[in-house]
Amino acid sequence: MWLFHQAKYQFISMRRKAYVVSGILLALGIGAMVLNIALIGSWQNYGVDFTSGALVHIRFEEPTSDDELRGALGGVNAPSITRFGQGNDEFVVRAALAEDVDIDDVAAGIAAQVAAAYGDDNFEVVRRELVGPKIGAELEQRAGLAIMFSLVLTLMYIAIRFELRFGVASVIATAHDMLITLGLLALFRVEISLPTVAAILTILGYSLNDTIVVFDRIRENLNRKGGRREDPYKLVNRSINETLPRTVLTSGTTLAVLMSLLVLGGGVIRPFTMVLILGVLIGTYSSIFIAAPALLEIQKRYGTGEDKKKQRAARRAAAV
Repeated sequence: MWLFHQAKYQFISMRRKAYVVSGILLALGIGAMVLNIALIGSWQNYGVDFTSGALVHIRFEEPTSDDELRGALGGVNAPSITRFGQGNDEFVVRAALAEDVDIDDVAAGIAAQVAAAYGDDNFEVVRRELVGPKIGAELEQRAGLAIMFSLVLTLMYIAIRFELRFGVASVIATAHDMLITLGLLALFRVEISLPTVAAILTILGYSLNDTIVVFDRIRENLNRKGGRREDPYKLVNRSINETLPRTVLTSGTTLAVLMSLLVLGGGVIRPFTMVLILGVLIGTYSSIFIAAPALLEIQKRYGTGEDKKKQRAARRAAAV
């Protein structure tokens, strides 16, 4: 494409503007989290998976769709509905459980709404379960641990594969993506469920993969003849431009698939798809405007691995 042919876009010179954009998004996210705590009592809009609620498993005599079932249960105000198994005849409904309301009353209310739409003899309630707040708290803790564990493994992997400064820069970019994504979820009050957590972890992997592609080209250019003597800002900017076709085309094709899922996939996977779209956009942005500039800032403040080797060699020579 002509946009990428011998591209010489000055991404590094725009890093301060990118910092301002990231700062605004982070401030909006933090403000939304604080506002959510004041209005709904939680920094995110947690679904039934993380709060107390009722789980009702319904089997239909004839196949139906999740959109039809959602319409029978209140449309946009319906509880969470997911398909159970491979067919279109079993669904799991997750409904919030208010204080002083028995699970039997919730299950009976759902059954009454379904009966009004489908008839009494066209379905059966297979099971009903109570999801307690203790289980939700444990799920939240494990989700947080999974994210932290992924960041630690990221640092270790890139520190071994490249150098420690590359690892630290990638963790900064990944944490940046996660915080902005969580902030936007809080801002738009997207319901946080187990699939949403899976989407967030997927985002971390996508962002890391994109960052590694840029870092790999930076390392290749550093190891070429004269690469270590080249101005680091020019070298990093050239590396970003050289990987730009791959970055944009990969992100573009991924977004095309996700937009199709958003439009055609139905309400069940819509929150999951929205989180992935946000993550792809933020991950692509951060690999160019956050990860690479962070690497330069770390190198500027603490030097490179080569600098430290030279310093240790000089100290050994002086000691002799």
